[in-house]
Amino acid sequence: MAFTLYSLLQAALLCVNAIAVLHEERFLKNIGWGTDQGIGGFGEEPGIKSQLVNLIRSVRTVMRVPLIIVNSVAIVLLLLFG
Repeated sequence: MAFTLYSLLQAALLCVNAIAVLHEERFLKNIGWGTDQGIGGFGEEPGIKSQLVNLIRSVRTVMRVPLIIVNSVAIVLLLLFG
């Protein structure tokens, strides 16, 4: 497989899909990344762990419908052009 822009975009799509399917109660809570672990005080800088949990939650919330559309387009392109 050649390293093209399409393969780079497909790899990024697979990474976003991997983030989107992480289930909070089944997976993230088992490794200590649940929603209740990232609570900080007022005025404190959020740690890297809470920022990553917020990123995962945001990707799951915002990218749900666009991921369905982009995945469908990627499947059609793979079917048409191999």
